[in-house]
Amino acid sequence: MKFTEGFGMGLEMLWNIVLANPFLIGILAFFFTGTGLLGFHKKTMRHNKLKKSGILNVDEMTGREFEEYLRILFRERGYQVQLTPTTGDFGADLILSAKNQKVVVQAKRYKKNVGLKAVQEVSTAKSHFNADECWVVTNSYYTEPAKKLAASNRVRLVDRELLMKWMFEMKKSDEAKSAAVE
Repeated sequence: MKFTEGFGMGLEMLWNIVLANPFLIGILAFFFTGTGLLGFHKKTMRHNKLKKSGILNVDEMTGREFEEYLRILFRERGYQVQLTPTTGDFGADLILSAKNQKVVVQAKRYKKNVGLKAVQEVSTAKSHFNADECWVVTNSYYTEPAKKLAASNRVRLVDRELLMKWMFEMKKSDEAKSAAVE
């Protein structure tokens, strides 16, 4: 007897045992349903935690957590959002779409000011992804050379002040939605 034949017979025998015992079917159904609900609950809790983050929380995030936070923030602002892979992203961390417009975003969760490299990367990403606009978003500020290069290449720079404004608008919107439900 080949292994595959024995394996197939083993599965068939297991299936017959499961079908013969309704209690076992109930346990398996409960297990798989519970696992799915637990996964959904965990994802929802993480989403809500990120959404409620303030700028001090953002300052402590990893780069990827900041990208995930921005995904939530931009969805709240009406964009469809795609996160790019952590490696091989061609200079874009997020791709935003809305009303036939595509925007590539370079996210920089920094403790220091953001320099030229981020502006150069997102400018290249704009061409690669055939985007209409390109932005760099940071929890910090920009160096003067970065500002000059951004101006000459039509790169939108979102600094700490504008990011906090957007965060505040999202929180106000959430509070209004909560008040409307009550």
